[in-house]
Amino acid sequence: MRLISFFSLTTIFLLSCTPKPTQDSESTEVTDNAALSKELAQKFIITDGHVDLPHRLKNDGYMGAEEMLDLRNSNEGNFDFARAKSGGLNAPFMSIYLPARLQKEGGSKELADSLITMVERIASDFPEHFALANSPDEVIANFDKGLISLPMGMENGSGIEGKIENVKYFSDRGIRYVTLTHSKDNLICDSSYDTTRTWNGLSPFGEEVVREMNRTGIMVDVSHISDSTFYDVMALTDVPCIASHSSCRHFTPDFERNMSDDMIKLLAKKGGVIQINFGSTFLTKESRDKWDELGAIVEGMRAEVPDLTDSAVTAFRNQWLNDNNAFADVNTVADHIDHVVEVAGIDHVGFGSDYDGVGNSLPNGLKDVSGFPNLIEELLNRGYTEDDIEKICSKNVFRVWNKVLEVASMPK
Repeated sequence: MRLISFFSLTTIFLLSCTPKPTQDSESTEVTDNAALSKELAQKFIITDGHVDLPHRLKNDGYMGAEEMLDLRNSNEGNFDFARAKSGGLNAPFMSIYLPARLQKEGGSKELADSLITMVERIASDFPEHFALANSPDEVIANFDKGLISLPMGMENGSGIEGKIENVKYFSDRGIRYVTLTHSKDNLICDSSYDTTRTWNGLSPFGEEVVREMNRTGIMVDVSHISDSTFYDVMALTDVPCIASHSSCRHFTPDFERNMSDDMIKLLAKKGGVIQINFGSTFLTKESRDKWDELGAIVEGMRAEVPDLTDSAVTAFRNQWLNDNNAFADVNTVADHIDHVVEVAGIDHVGFGSDYDGVGNSLPNGLKDVSGFPNLIEELLNRGYTEDDIEKICSKNVFRVWNKVLEVASMPK
C-alpha cells in the first residue's frame, strides 16, 4: 500500500519530441531540409517492415468484436490513418504475431487465421483509407489512390504447425513474409533468444520450409533467428531475404537479436535488406543497460505489488525511463542506417520500426508513425541524396519482394 500511495495512479504521458532545430541564421540548408523532408515523405512510398497493429487490436479486445476501432484518427497506440498520412507511411507490413507459448499449447494457425481476417476487415471497414497489398505493384496502385496498403508478414513460423502444405496456404491468404521463429526454438529453427539450440540452425523441416517459401513467393525473414540459423538460410535460399525489424549488433555487442557486420554483409551479398528496428534497446547499449536496471528495480516491487502491470508500477516505469534518459533518438536510428551503408551499401537498408510492438521504448522524434519526416531530415543533413532516401524508404524492399515473386512465378 505504501508503494501505491507513493506512486500516483495518474497516467503519465510521454510526449514525443522532435530533434532540436538548428538556428536559421547559421544554416539555411538545414532549414530547407526540414521542409524537404516533409515533401519527400509524401513524394516517396514509405514501407515499414513491421507494425504490430493486429496484436495491439487483439489485446484491446477487437478480435471478433462487432465494431472495429476507428483507425482513421484514433490517436491510440503508434498507428492510425491520420498519423500515417502525416508521416508519409504508405505500406506498413501488418505483423501476424504468434506467441511462442502456442507452440506447446497449440492454436498458432488458428490465431494466424484470425489476425489475417482482422487485417482484411480493416481494409473492408475503411475502404477509402486502407487496402490489402500482395505485391509492390499493388502498393503503388494503392498509393496512387491515396490508400494506405496493408501487406502482411507472419511473425513466427509456428503457424505452419509442421505441415509443409501450410506454407502455400498462408501465401494464398496474403502472407508475404514469414519470420521463421520468435522467442523460442520451434519446429523450423533456433531462436536468437533461446539458448537451447535445439537444431543448431535450421531443422530438416525448416530446410523444407525455406525451399517452399522460395517456391510460393514468401520472403524469408531472418529477424529473431539464431546466428547458425541465419547462415543455414543463406546457404539454402535461392532468393534474397529480409530482416524485417532488426538493427546492428555493432552498437549492442551482446545482443544476438541484432545482426553482426558479417551477417549484414552476407545478407547484402545475397541481395537482401535489413530494416532497422526503432526500439531504443535495439539501438544503443546504454539504453539496454538502463532498461535492465529498471527491470531489476521493478522486480523488487513484486513483494508489495504482485501484479507488475498495476497502474502504479506502469506510472513509475514511465517516469523512471523519462528521468533517466533511457530513450534513443532519431540520430541514433540514422547511425544504424549509416553503419549498414558503410558495411553493405545503400541498396541494403530500410525501415522496420516495430511500432505497436516495442512498448514505451521508441526513440525521441519517432514516437509514432508521424515521425518519418524527422528521420528523413536527419538523413538529408548527413548528405543522403533523394535517390538514396527513396531506396531506403521502399525501393530496396520492393527489389527483394519483386525478385521473390518473380522466381516463384517461373515454371517449375
